[in-house]
Amino acid sequence: MFQTHIWRQMAGALGAIGLLGGLHFAQAQTPDPKATAIFAGGCFWCIEKDFEKLPGVLEAESGYTAGKTTQPTYAQVGTGRTGHTEAVRLTYDPSVVSYAQLVEYFWRHIDPTVKDRQFCDAGSQYRSGIYWQSEAEKKVVEASLDRLKKSGRFSVIHTEIAPASPFWLAEDYHQDYYKKNPLRYNYYRQSCGRDARVQQLWGTP
Repeated sequence: MFQTHIWRQMAGALGAIGLLGGLHFAQAQTPDPKATAIFAGGCFWCIEKDFEKLPGVLEAESGYTAGKTTQPTYAQVGTGRTGHTEAVRLTYDPSVVSYAQLVEYFWRHIDPTVKDRQFCDAGSQYRSGIYWQSEAEKKVVEASLDRLKKSGRFSVIHTEIAPASPFWLAEDYHQDYYKKNPLRYNYYRQSCGRDARVQQLWGTP
């Protein structure tokens, strides 16, 4: 009886270890519930708002990317000499929205037919772009671009497709500008003709 009791204790302990090991393995295989993506679509105030309406997007941060200087300021980027473009870095939940869906959504909120500008804003700092962060993302973007070209919708597409480079956060007053200054933001967006041009290009969402 005593030996049987000892063996049962040992078996229970080993079973518990196995169970914990299984749980540890399952946790290690669980994908990260958050991912990031970087897009440039002209004025970052506007593209930030557009993306934050999309279910699955947890946050959109305004910033600068695809340039050659470190820690650029808004004033520096505005000269067009740093090489940066205004962009947004998204944090999203891949279980709700996929990277492919983000790319398709992005196309339909910009004008891909113009070079070094978006809507009323001109200059290389307002060029549109998709900046992939992995080979998997690159394949998604290239496939999406290929479909768009084959659709015959546009005769030329100027949106930059490139690997991601350092993303520098814009100054605090640019973050969530559309929430902090709704009157100024809405006046700017309407006067810039962004939504009218998007509808002309893509139709009603």
